[in-house]
Amino acid sequence: MAKPLVAIVGRPNVGKSTFFNKVAGKKISIVQNMPGVTRDRIYADAEWCGHYFSLVDTGGLELKSTDEMWGHIKKQAEIAIDTADVIILFTDGKEGLTHGDEDVAMKLRKSGKKVVLAVNKLENYDPTKLYEFYNLGLGEPFGISAEHGTGIGDLLDEVVAGFEGLEEEEDEDVLKIAVVGKPNAGKSSLCNRILGFERTIVSDIAGTTRDAIDTPFTYKDKKYLLIDTAGVRKKKKVEEDIEYYSVVRALGAVRRADVCIMMIDSTEGITEQDVRLCGYIHEQGKPSVIVMNKWDLVEKDTHTINKFNEKMEEDLKFMDYFKAIYVSAKTGQRTEKILSFVNEVYENAGKRVTTGQLNDLILDAVRTSEPPSMNGKRLKIFYATEVSVYPPTFVLFVNEAPLMHFSYKRYLENVIRKAFNFEGTPIRIIVREQEKDE
Repeated sequence: MAKPLVAIVGRPNVGKSTFFNKVAGKKISIVQNMPGVTRDRIYADAEWCGHYFSLVDTGGLELKSTDEMWGHIKKQAEIAIDTADVIILFTDGKEGLTHGDEDVAMKLRKSGKKVVLAVNKLENYDPTKLYEFYNLGLGEPFGISAEHGTGIGDLLDEVVAGFEGLEEEEDEDVLKIAVVGKPNAGKSSLCNRILGFERTIVSDIAGTTRDAIDTPFTYKDKKYLLIDTAGVRKKKKVEEDIEYYSVVRALGAVRRADVCIMMIDSTEGITEQDVRLCGYIHEQGKPSVIVMNKWDLVEKDTHTINKFNEKMEEDLKFMDYFKAIYVSAKTGQRTEKILSFVNEVYENAGKRVTTGQLNDLILDAVRTSEPPSMNGKRLKIFYATEVSVYPPTFVLFVNEAPLMHFSYKRYLENVIRKAFNFEGTPIRIIVREQEKDE
């Protein structure tokens, strides 16, 4: 089930990031923050009253000069319109309604998306401060203070009310594949190869973003949905804008997908932007296949693939379970193997391990490497069980959770991976203290 995406948009300095940080704090249940390897914390998965959603802060762009201000604001609004299911328009109650607010609101009204209007910085609530914001034509404005947390509950109630119909289960018989990557990595070429004459193309359907196309097809009696994000094009802006735009575009596709194909240009090697996208896929718990494209253009010797693999192992330490294939989408070299890789990692993500097998394995692991101790107390693992799949999630019941050192948890994850082959998929390990008898 895809989580709805909520985008926060508005002028600079109206409190978008303060609100984001408040929602992504301890007062509201956080599932996870992502991407775990990026410098900028612009995404968070959150929960409100039993509704899970992804939150994106569009305030991460630096405005180089006032001359470019409105271009940047419009661009942020366009990104939100393309990718979001619900949009929160932030305004400044102290400053009052501005032409900049009207500029953004006009674009949002045309989108047909659910828009919730937030009037921020109203620490001392005064309803008269809200009246002028009705002129934006976005319905009732919600007076809040992001800094103090007042009014946020009512605002989020209105946000999750817009999720109706978005949280329904999708067709479980269709395997949804998102093809993501930097501009010019070869995503369109690969999609064209996958959708070759051997496949039965049902139709082209406009996707949830302006530049994404959903294409259903069947292959060997199995139904697939290919989500092509190839519309992400380079802009004549600074490199930071290009990277930001690409990541936000990929967000919608990744969160909808069952499996992600991460495209990397072999002639450039793995870049920081590639690592960011991989980090997001990993944090979303999605199985993935890394496709090293343009392999025909790389000068090779007998050690070339090993060098590439070593570089990926270094840069992608957080997802050392990666499954990679070296192809040429242009010539078709090895592209026929990609779907079998996709099916393999998806099956691994849905793998069930019996409780008996798991506990026998953990017992052997503990005998092989003794658990850590702290302040004279040693970690004891009483019981382990797999509680869910996609991704595989295991719960370990222990005497005291703080005794579980990160390195030992990593050791146990590697033991589980080696025993049951979870190649290509993240796995989660949750540590809980066993309830003591009264």
